[in-house]
Amino acid sequence: MVTAVLVGGGTAGHTSPLIATAMALQNRGATVSCIGTPKGLEGRVIPEAGLDLDMIPPVPLPRTVSAELFKVPARLAGAVRKAGDVLKRRQADVVVGFGGYVSLPAYLAAKRAKIPVVIHEQNAVPGLANKVAARFAVFVGTAFPDTPLPKAQFVGMPLRPHITDLADASSQVRAERRARARADFGLDTDRATLLVSGGSQGAVAINDAVIAARQRLLADGVQILHVLGPKNIRGAEAVNDESTGASWLPVGYVDDMASAYAAADLMVARSGAGTVVETATVGVPTIYVPLPHGNGEQARNATSVVAAGAGVVVANADLDAERLLHETARIHNPDVLSRMSAAGRGLMPAHAAEEMAARVISAATSIDPTIG
Repeated sequence: MVTAVLVGGGTAGHTSPLIATAMALQNRGATVSCIGTPKGLEGRVIPEAGLDLDMIPPVPLPRTVSAELFKVPARLAGAVRKAGDVLKRRQADVVVGFGGYVSLPAYLAAKRAKIPVVIHEQNAVPGLANKVAARFAVFVGTAFPDTPLPKAQFVGMPLRPHITDLADASSQVRAERRARARADFGLDTDRATLLVSGGSQGAVAINDAVIAARQRLLADGVQILHVLGPKNIRGAEAVNDESTGASWLPVGYVDDMASAYAAADLMVARSGAGTVVETATVGVPTIYVPLPHGNGEQARNATSVVAAGAGVVVANADLDAERLLHETARIHNPDVLSRMSAAGRGLMPAHAAEEMAARVISAATSIDPTIG
């Protein structure tokens, strides 16, 4: 039996594909545990998924030269030792990394212990940890084509079964799930529905634009399921338009995004890798507002989906109430929404979790994972 230690965390962009791959590995009989840090989302969502989680200290890399930068080598060495202790105690046959600053210590500990490393890179522009580890990894899978990493192979994004089930559902089943999901959220089952989410951390620019446009959207008969983010939900209360009956429903976080996708006719979202792949795969037309920071990966993530006609991009600096109202007007055009939905489906592999699990098992059992 293969023992795999999976590492990744911080945001849902790392934890969701990790959990999807873990489930696929368990279905193949592997023993699975995970490594994270106390600061990330993994501290909640990984145990909730029924997976064991070992903690190591975080080693964030400062973006500017400061006193903190000079503390990184000692912190990294300590985290590598902690990760090595976990790998030894878990008797790991293979380490599977999904990026984020928690991954680098585990990669280095695995290299030191001569444990094979398998990587999955979620973004079109790879992060530092995966750039380093790709040089010695046995297999490097990517969510997008043309990701610039050594040995990179496009496998798609590992998705959890509730997402792939929605993607694979027939038109009749999707219609039934739409009505059920809307009812579960407390929405009207027959009303045009806009889903808004800035990711697991929320997005102030998106939230502000939607709230500024809210009254006109509601007056136009559009109901809004708005995922504000856990830090932004305090004090938010539902708003109803007396003339149309449409409502704005704020929530802090949604664990079951498949239900939110099922409820939606159109979405406004950041273009994190997971969101881009999931919305395309399940066929939710989306207005992407890339995060304007980092190394530009969010803008790159949306490129192929937008080129296919499954979504549109609005720069963060260009997003205001008027632009939002202009872009969301397509919610009243079923033909446009249908074309966008069809353009997204089939664009990305829907079953990358199973592909990654097969590669991990191959790496752990010394079978060349590039074969087959």
